[in-house]
Amino acid sequence: MYNITETVKHLLIINGIFFLATAISGNQFYDLFALHYPDNPKFQIWQPITHMFMHGDVYHIFFNMFGLWMFGTPLEKMWGKNKFIFFYLSTGLGAASLQLLLYNYQINSINEFLFSSGVNESELVNFYRTGYLPSRINESILKDLPLIDAFNSYHSLMVGASGALYGVLVGFAMLFPNAQLMLLFPPIPVKAKILVPILILADLFFGFSSYSIGPIAHFAHLGGALTGLVMMWYWKKKQFDNNRWNL
Repeated sequence: MYNITETVKHLLIINGIFFLATAISGNQFYDLFALHYPDNPKFQIWQPITHMFMHGDVYHIFFNMFGLWMFGTPLEKMWGKNKFIFFYLSTGLGAASLQLLLYNYQINSINEFLFSSGVNESELVNFYRTGYLPSRINESILKDLPLIDAFNSYHSLMVGASGALYGVLVGFAMLFPNAQLMLLFPPIPVKAKILVPILILADLFFGFSSYSIGPIAHFAHLGGALTGLVMMWYWKKKQFDNNRWNL
């Protein structure tokens, strides 16, 4: 069993406080601290950070915090608290960035088509507020457009530490590739260097297909993993360069 480290302990406490506050205040807390699409009036500049400490339900926070304790503790022991918290927050921001880029692509693609179909700015704003377009727009033009995807992206709420956790998983797998991890279903041991790529490939599949297990931001997972991979590669290269020049 790992002894919990200082930063991981503080992260667990902060996530717990946010979860309790959300349970008490409900939608008001989500409006303030969940991550909204930047053009949405509910967006605030602190949300790219605070959304990492918000969770949707007990299972969501339990599995994220269990993963943070299990995989974050050895990383903090190896790196120290400053490097670990920088890595953790950076991967969380990278996760949010990739998911927001996807939302931006979906929304802009629809906006360009609607403008070309004669929809003006105020009518577009009304669409994202109410979900309705002017009756003069030919329905046959719109029937094959993913309007609901753009509307949902505009009103999306991103919560959870999963993106940062995926970065932590990548860091763990690169530093401890042969560590044996026990699966829950089925309960068999798998090395970290095998399990983590499987998890990432699963998110790739669900992200690019119509299948998904619940409202999961798969591209946020991928963004956290990719950010973690880039940071680990850069730190490893920098360490090599420093060692080479110090010979």
